[in-house]
Amino acid sequence: MRALLLLLTLPIACQVPKAQTRPHIILVMSDDQGWGETGYRRHPHLKTPNLDAMAANGLRLDHFYAGSPLCSPTRASVLTGRNNDRTGVLVVGQAMRPQEATLAQALRAAGYATAHFGKWHLNGFKGPGVPVLATDPRHPGHFGYDHWLATTNFFDQNPLLSRNGTFETFTGNPSEIVIREALRFIDSARRSDRPLFLTIWFGSPHQPWIASPEDRKPYQHLDSLSQHHYGEISEMDRSIGQLRNGLRKWGIADNTLIWFNSDNGGVKPFAPDVNGGLRGFKGDVYEGGLRVPCIIEWPAQIRTPRVSNFPAVTMDIFPTLTHIAGLPKPNPNYPMDGTDIRSALISDTPSRQKPIPFRYQGRAAWVEYPYKLVTRNYRNGRFELYNLQNDPQESIDISTREPVTTQRLINAFQAWSLSVDRSHAGHDYPDGLHHPDPPASAWFDSPEYAPFFEMLRKRPEYKNVSSQE
Repeated sequence: MRALLLLLTLPIACQVPKAQTRPHIILVMSDDQGWGETGYRRHPHLKTPNLDAMAANGLRLDHFYAGSPLCSPTRASVLTGRNNDRTGVLVVGQAMRPQEATLAQALRAAGYATAHFGKWHLNGFKGPGVPVLATDPRHPGHFGYDHWLATTNFFDQNPLLSRNGTFETFTGNPSEIVIREALRFIDSARRSDRPLFLTIWFGSPHQPWIASPEDRKPYQHLDSLSQHHYGEISEMDRSIGQLRNGLRKWGIADNTLIWFNSDNGGVKPFAPDVNGGLRGFKGDVYEGGLRVPCIIEWPAQIRTPRVSNFPAVTMDIFPTLTHIAGLPKPNPNYPMDGTDIRSALISDTPSRQKPIPFRYQGRAAWVEYPYKLVTRNYRNGRFELYNLQNDPQESIDISTREPVTTQRLINAFQAWSLSVDRSHAGHDYPDGLHHPDPPASAWFDSPEYAPFFEMLRKRPEYKNVSSQE
């Protein structure tokens, strides 16, 4: 709460719009979907008619980045507007610090009804998803959600989920299940005069790929792995259509902002390339590991559909949505790495003024479009420089050709990185870091889940578990 008060220092002139004028907000995130894995990018096999319809009706951001090349850090960047290292989420599965101020907390304080559905992965547990415990000090409720139906990580067919801490078994396709539950929440909550804020974080198309026979059918000409992978995306796409249909049925689609993106770049074993020809994959700080599909649909404000190459990132979500909701600007003493891009949603914006920074497990990148600085070791490694406008595949390192620009960007990155070190040390919090960050650990090695081991091992998805992402 103290971090939230620090973040939201209300200027005298700021007035929060009335509930009736503020949009409902739904953040939808896929898991491991590559930049090239949509129908609108002319994928030769994959069919995504509902994402295509969203793109045709809204804003398609073709130069949009995940905050990190892996999922837990990106999720932290969505909720905080900050680089993952500031939040304590250094690695996959690591817990986000309870002292972080989140988007859900800010919107709830402004009158929004808040709910989370699906994958969480910010509470410190690795391994295939298991229900989030009611006793977990980092469950979604502690970060601003009134209601939550969550699992620690990815989930597949017939999942076991946790509703506000109570385990529930579901039957059916995983993406459709979370959308159905989200629609139930929306239907119940829409009758109040409170605007709604939901995060819907799918477990698809993360491995292990398990699609229904119905969803594999359009891809029968492909190998089995591809059938399941693309089938998961098709099921997820269909569920997004169900969400949009529900909003239209209740007459609230016009003033509902849906922001869809993936949590990191795609994975390797599929052809054609899941990242649309970009260099690298999930885990890399090259474009293929960071650039992801992104669509924003908001009929009341985005009246002219368009495709934009404006560079943006998941860290922009917090400052953009709090501005839209009429909340005050972030306190400058609480560093945020994103920027308000609302003007880019409404009309063409010529250029981005704030660089886009990345730091993950020693790797780093710094985007001042059209330039991008890349290193595999930001402490003492070599830096590469690319011109993304001329070379989107990052095939030609121009650092020796443009030494002045390279050094300027290195200096800017290093100054920013020092500020991240200060944040990680706890200097952003008024009373310092309360507790050391716990290491990421597998749930099946943790005493918290020990009472549930016997029950969980009887389920097929947990029989041969290992410390997967």
